[in-house]
Amino acid sequence: MKSANEVYGILIITMTNETLRKLPSVNKLIHSKTAKDLQKTFGLPLLKQITRIILEEERNQILKNNLDQSPSYIDLINKIENRLNRETEISLNPIINATGVILHTNLGRAPLSTEAQNLIADISGSYNTIEFDLDSGQRGQRGKDAERLICQVTGSEDALVVNNNAAAIILILKALAFQKSIAISRGQLIEIGGGFRIPDVIKESGVQMIEIGTTNRTHIDDYLNVIKTNNIALILRAHHSNYNIIGFTTEPTIKQLVSIGHQYNIPIVDDIGSGTLIDTSNFGLTHEPMIQESLSAGANLVCFSADKLLGGPQAGIIIGNTNYISILRKHPLARAIRADKLCLAGLSATLLHYIKNEAIEKIPVWQMISMNVETIQRRAKILADQIDGKVVAGLSTIGGGSLPGETLPTFLVSIAVNSPSQFTQILRQHKIITRIKDDQIIIDLRTVQPNDDKTIATTINKLSG
Repeated sequence: MKSANEVYGILIITMTNETLRKLPSVNKLIHSKTAKDLQKTFGLPLLKQITRIILEEERNQILKNNLDQSPSYIDLINKIENRLNRETEISLNPIINATGVILHTNLGRAPLSTEAQNLIADISGSYNTIEFDLDSGQRGQRGKDAERLICQVTGSEDALVVNNNAAAIILILKALAFQKSIAISRGQLIEIGGGFRIPDVIKESGVQMIEIGTTNRTHIDDYLNVIKTNNIALILRAHHSNYNIIGFTTEPTIKQLVSIGHQYNIPIVDDIGSGTLIDTSNFGLTHEPMIQESLSAGANLVCFSADKLLGGPQAGIIIGNTNYISILRKHPLARAIRADKLCLAGLSATLLHYIKNEAIEKIPVWQMISMNVETIQRRAKILADQIDGKVVAGLSTIGGGSLPGETLPTFLVSIAVNSPSQFTQILRQHKIITRIKDDQIIIDLRTVQPNDDKTIATTINKLSG
């Protein structure tokens, strides 16, 4: 005779099996009248895949919790629809950056000017002359306009645009120093965002790296000694743009390296990272190495990012001697890392702002850097009055691996809420990114477009209410 517990166990198993049998099949669900609209919207393959997943989850829940009731048909359809919506949602969204970090790598770095956005939209919506010459009717050179404008702005002999500055470094090393040796100071073996390390890139490029000097001090004699004892294909200088070495330090200037290069016929490559065409010291910041300075010092090649202080789309720009640029342009890797039509459109429009001497007025990054602190204070006061906040003095940062430790005075809007971490999370769901300081929500309007002030006020008031 079975015990009461055994009888209860058998009863539970029987009820569970009966509950499982009540779940509809995949075919019954996907071919039902209710699911027809889902099939039209999302397609049969995805609908079938998600239906299988939902049914499997329901089976597991029934078995795990010994449920005696299966979900209703409508509940299943609703769960399938919700999962389909989540699976097809695009996570790349425009947001409002209220952090005060101007070049926020996680938030897409430099926002583009209106003119750059418009040109990208025009080019993306139609066929275009990306590699077509209207005059001759023949195939044209990709990137011709952007590269011509770069040369006009910088005074360089030639230029080449690739998809980012990391690609620029790899192409230079592959084309000019493959299976050869290069010299670089130990103080320049940097790591930037995403684990991108100069030593790793050099190694992957098939180049032997010869480290010279020490972390804090590298002298001209260190370069001379290496040149005399090794067959050096090029000297690479990498600007440590995301950190500072202070104290007992020394490092040769680019002009001194160029002098050695000329003496021994060794090309000098200057990776200046963020690359600026405007003197940052004009805005109370430390002087960031300028593109024109490296060229005028005689560097054979200079490379830099387009989406940092230049204020354009993601791209890597290489400028310098025509002979070396020609070698790079003909290298097989150049095609694999070339810039696309949208990048070239945005970059061309951005460079035109420099040509027309309107970069500070038109390029958002420079608008933010040059923004009058009184203007920020006035906007902050209006916003604070609208959301029951207070205005406090604070600091904005440049970010994006540019001008490490450098700040700009600003005025912040501070608001008190019961749970700052929860409130910032809710704001993120409304595409507004803020920060927390001293258990207060902090909003820095330096990095907020003026027409977004009202959106912030409306959203916070709605959530607070």
